[in-house]
Amino acid sequence: MDVSQLRLISADAHINEPHDLWFSRLPADLRDRAPRRIQQDVDGAWELVIDGQPLGWGELSAEDAAHQEATREAEASLDVRLDMMRVDGIAAEIIFPTIGLYVWNLQDPALGRACCREYNDWLYERLGNVSSRVKIAGMVPDWSVTDAIEEVQRNAARGFAAHLLPIVGTPEWNHKVWEPLWDAIDETGLPIAMHQGTGHDMLWYRGPGSATANLFATQSMAPRAVTLLAASGALERHPSLHFVFVEVNAGWMAWTMSTLDEYYVAHQRNGWTKPILPEVPSHYLRRQVHATFQEDPVALHNIPLTGTDCLLWGNDYPHPESTYPDSNAILDRLLVDVGDDDARAIVFENAARLFGFSERVGEPVP
Repeated sequence: MDVSQLRLISADAHINEPHDLWFSRLPADLRDRAPRRIQQDVDGAWELVIDGQPLGWGELSAEDAAHQEATREAEASLDVRLDMMRVDGIAAEIIFPTIGLYVWNLQDPALGRACCREYNDWLYERLGNVSSRVKIAGMVPDWSVTDAIEEVQRNAARGFAAHLLPIVGTPEWNHKVWEPLWDAIDETGLPIAMHQGTGHDMLWYRGPGSATANLFATQSMAPRAVTLLAASGALERHPSLHFVFVEVNAGWMAWTMSTLDEYYVAHQRNGWTKPILPEVPSHYLRRQVHATFQEDPVALHNIPLTGTDCLLWGNDYPHPESTYPDSNAILDRLLVDVGDDDARAIVFENAARLFGFSERVGEPVP
């Protein structure tokens, strides 16, 4: 497959929020608890930094901190996003937070709700509906179902392309308390995105190898969440509701489909399988669950088992592990044995359908 002949949509792109975004926008009574940045410890886990300083960077001078803020603010512009697309051969992208991914770890519902709303407002002010090539996902505060539904409706009315929820819910996503939220999101016609590392502490292990083990463990939350949604009947009850699991790779999809069906059928004999669904769980995964990857040859090898509807590619710009600016070379290698129709579905058509990109984004970036 000649990737230069393909149109590419990145189904996993990010924005680097200014470190003082929440401090500068939150009400005075919440400001001292505003998120500042994220930092990684020696065991590989990322955590949210919260303090009472405007920038939260004790190791930087005021001048350096101000310069860094100005740079991050400038990067949240259409010109910068289009420059990235031209360099990396991308036709369009959907944008997710960076620091904001850790907001769901906050314990205070009022603070969490305010942080989600301020991020959504800030992103909408800069990139909302400014180009058919740039779509944005809105953060949904899940500390209460009422707040979640309100923000879902507000973001949908403003033209957001997806609703972003944490990959781990509190309570878990199979709980009946979420049914009104699924109904509300279903009515918007937009997909739900769940990004790796959200809604849970990322520190399971310490010591030798823990950094790699902790990152691997975050990936395991995707098949767990998928199992809860499928086995509980949530997917069966909402057949038009789609879930996109972001930056979790996709090689696990075939294993999950097979294992879920095995357990589901085997445990019907002793009465452990509840509820009984019209179809086996893999049916609902193939129909409604999707996952993004950057470099995942296993996912492509498993296409005969999973099909291609569940696969989306993303360049993860501008994070350090991004495939930018070498996405075309990487995809040339990954897609060498993938048929033309399957390749087009994975790098363009699936994302266009799920996030509402028009065919026009396949034209050259101006």
